[in-house]
Amino acid sequence: MRHFRVYALVALLGTHTAAAVAAQARWPVDLDVVAKIREEGLQRSQLPNTLSYMTDVLGARLTNSDDMERAQLWAIDEMRRMGLVNTQREPFMDYGVSWDTEYVALHMMEPDYTPIVGYPIAHTPSTNGKERLSAIIADVHTRQDLDRLRGRLRGMAVMSTPPAVIDQSRYETGTPRRTDAELRALAEDVIVPPPGPDPYFSRLYPPPPSNPDVLTASDKLAFYVAEGAAVVLESSSGWPGAVRGFARADAKVDQWSLAGTMNAVPVIAITPEHYNRMYRILARNIPVEVEVEVRNRHGSAVTQASNVLGEIAGGDRADEVVMLGAHFDTWHASPNASDNTSGVAVMLEAMRILKAIGVQPRRTIRVALWSGEEQGLWGSRAYVRRHFGDPAVGTTAAYDKLSVYFNQDYGPGLYRGIWLQGNEHVRAPFASWMEPLRDMGMTTISIQGAGSTDHVPFDDVGLPGFQFLQAHVGGTGGHTNLDFFDTIPLDDLKKNAVIMAVFVYQAAMADQMLPRRGGR
Repeated sequence: MRHFRVYALVALLGTHTAAAVAAQARWPVDLDVVAKIREEGLQRSQLPNTLSYMTDVLGARLTNSDDMERAQLWAIDEMRRMGLVNTQREPFMDYGVSWDTEYVALHMMEPDYTPIVGYPIAHTPSTNGKERLSAIIADVHTRQDLDRLRGRLRGMAVMSTPPAVIDQSRYETGTPRRTDAELRALAEDVIVPPPGPDPYFSRLYPPPPSNPDVLTASDKLAFYVAEGAAVVLESSSGWPGAVRGFARADAKVDQWSLAGTMNAVPVIAITPEHYNRMYRILARNIPVEVEVEVRNRHGSAVTQASNVLGEIAGGDRADEVVMLGAHFDTWHASPNASDNTSGVAVMLEAMRILKAIGVQPRRTIRVALWSGEEQGLWGSRAYVRRHFGDPAVGTTAAYDKLSVYFNQDYGPGLYRGIWLQGNEHVRAPFASWMEPLRDMGMTTISIQGAGSTDHVPFDDVGLPGFQFLQAHVGGTGGHTNLDFFDTIPLDDLKKNAVIMAVFVYQAAMADQMLPRRGGR
């Protein structure tokens, strides 16, 4: 076994102090295994095939849908095929009834014919077959705005949002990659940011307004139902050709219940161009008629949502665990190749690589494919509570046996480094493990952290949970109807799987578990 020891570190790190070199010598790298991982992952990668199957064949995977169940069963078969053990679907909560879209057709019929691209938002009902409806603008913000619409919405297609502002730059320039200067700034930032709400998560799930006169999404939906609207149309993406739609406003409140769904009204999110065209026509006092048919399938009984787990058995320290994972659930307007099918493909490929080269890790390596992430980290939070507990209320024996959890979300960008989540004590092992990966882009360690995804429940209870620092990439992004296999940088994902496999393997083989905040 050939290790990456002090003499090699001196040559590679150059200006590092003797103390830093000595610290990293505690975390040697097995270069023989790194070479095997690189060879298997870069020359014989199965990641494109895995990603293609998930996006092209399995498609979207809304939490607790029939489509999700089908995909989870496939994932378990894949894990068993590659030789993982203890493969299982582990239920974590009663999640309400299943919901799947079977069919949607939407057309503007008057004053001119055009097909309209749109998708029903989750946990809303079907239309009453094929319906031809007159459209009406209902751009309401306060309770006083409702008075002018009372008695006018029955049997109508309600246009419920203002005209979308379209941002052309997203596709003209993409999302810029981080520059070398930006990466250096992240690496040189030594101040841990204060805790607080994550801005991305706050935008996706904003709190209700505090002014009681300002209508919430729930208020508006209840009004449209009470007034007998036939269908509600909305547009909120602002990107050319893109549909962004999530779930019925009160779905989380009533726990995705059948009654809540059936007592609502069909809501369809559509592209901004199509929405804006109809809005402008109506603003000219010219009638607009649409033909719409939506068929959604609802379960009849409450079922449980589940995470998917699989393992490579450990050796002399099998009771200690190294974890890696990504959220398996998606929204439903596309296969969501970037968010987060790309992350799932990386996790499965990392496990495949380790099995293919025949590693025998000291610690158990456990992969987790989470559910309920898009609704608020439900699956990973429940898993952490059940298996590890919380120091505030009590921990389990397994709490002291978890070495680390590594996560991928935030799209398919290349790993450029790793966030320390404020834990200075893992800088040395991460720096050591990154050295033979620098040619793949792994150059940056930042004391800062990332939020809004499945490493957060681990970090919240003091367990080492980390998200890799990824390059920004262009493309359509997640949560839209445009997120397909064709937009994904496959070579970057191959590298990510290799990097993930190296980090997981080194953590599983180290003489000690990774330190937690405070050096524990």
